[in-house]
Amino acid sequence: MHIHILGICGTFMGGLAALAREAGHRVTGCDANVYPPMSDQLRALGIDLIEGWSPDQMALAPDLYVVGNVVSRGNPLMEAILNAGARYTSGPQWLAENILHVQDVSAKTHVPPGTLGRSQHVLAGRPVLAVAGTHGKTTTTAMLAWILEACGAQPGFLVGGVPQNFGVSARLGAAGAPFVIEADEYDTAFFDKRSKFVHYRPRCAILNNLEFDHADIFDDLAAIETQFHHLVRTVPSQGRLVVNIREDSLKRVLSRGCWTPVQHFGARKEEPGALRARGEPHAFDVLRGSLKIGRVDWSLAGEHNQLNALAAIGAAESVGVTPEAACAALAGFQNVRRRLELRGEAGGVKVYDDFAHHPTAIHTTVNGLRRRIERQGGGHERILAVFEPRSNTMKLGTMKSQLPWALEESDLAFCHSGGLDWNAAEALAPMGPQAQVHDRIDTLVAAVVKAARPGDHVLCMSNGGFGGIHAKLLDALTALAARG
Repeated sequence: MHIHILGICGTFMGGLAALAREAGHRVTGCDANVYPPMSDQLRALGIDLIEGWSPDQMALAPDLYVVGNVVSRGNPLMEAILNAGARYTSGPQWLAENILHVQDVSAKTHVPPGTLGRSQHVLAGRPVLAVAGTHGKTTTTAMLAWILEACGAQPGFLVGGVPQNFGVSARLGAAGAPFVIEADEYDTAFFDKRSKFVHYRPRCAILNNLEFDHADIFDDLAAIETQFHHLVRTVPSQGRLVVNIREDSLKRVLSRGCWTPVQHFGARKEEPGALRARGEPHAFDVLRGSLKIGRVDWSLAGEHNQLNALAAIGAAESVGVTPEAACAALAGFQNVRRRLELRGEAGGVKVYDDFAHHPTAIHTTVNGLRRRIERQGGGHERILAVFEPRSNTMKLGTMKSQLPWALEESDLAFCHSGGLDWNAAEALAPMGPQAQVHDRIDTLVAAVVKAARPGDHVLCMSNGGFGGIHAKLLDALTALAARG
């Protein structure tokens, strides 16, 4: 089958493209914005990418168009598809029907062997493990996939990023093996306003946390809680829910109905049956109630990653991996690209790339880097936080008042305000001279380089390419050091 994917460079749709290619389909795709790491992965797979939405792409005559949620009515290619009466579906629906929950139709029909895609023969009946939550989905999905891989399960997975343990964002895995998927609450497509994750029908679902986000889709937190309730409804009674016990929002979700055994995690003190951590985020014991069941020693920083680990351990147990084995596996875990990823060092200044874009994620990322610096004996070293409010929610200004709190552990903060309809300087005014606002990337780079000094850590945070700021900073810092 030839499928043409609209919005192929998104992290979800790019992973879907990789799975479709591995399953034996011909895959092409288009998008408005093409940037690494997904563009690099797709080209490495030999997938033809077209920039833009020209109706000329109808000449490709694919068997099916798979439409990402970035596409809306009025999109020129989508209008051409509708007018032609061509076959189309959403990414989550295609994934569910062709990868996650496939029936081996060859056993029920007279279809000759070899005429179906690989997915239609070997992937029926595999358990799906879904990772949902406002924050930490990508990292936790990668953790869970790695635990299963290290323990010999050969899982399939779709991660909203590129896990460094695997080097790819998605793969089919072995026949019958668990499939681990990042379960996004964002809507499915312009013609299906349900959250993506209701399509996945997982046997085990992690509910990592739940805050208000996606203000372009949801009116309030209650609306998101309703979607999480719908997810809970799809998990079978013989499955498992792995739920953060600290989150009042998740308690409200479960209070609306729960038909599945719950493994709580994140207890701050002894709680019967709940998983909890004892020790610092980089080295901690894992306890169930008062009983120690494992220990994690690894390179990751931040309490948020400690909680992510507990969630992954609880979910891995649902498919037969002991907590002790899961903890041992996490010692070899390498985080996803763009999660406190060190992009380089120049003039004694380290430059990092991180995907954080929600105020809570920004806060936990800065805190995680602060903890790492202090653990390495660099308590005097500064953090220069460089960020752009790029997500749809942040562009709307819904959470602008939280930014001073999000950045409070940084020494200096630099905001890119290009494209905003609200006053970033006004929002950051409580930070005083600690914060600067610039509407152009070049002036932002110049300001950061002027302020930086040897020993500093420049933390760039965005859910987009950020105008290639990481390379620009490193080039400018290198040039400054060369001048002496």
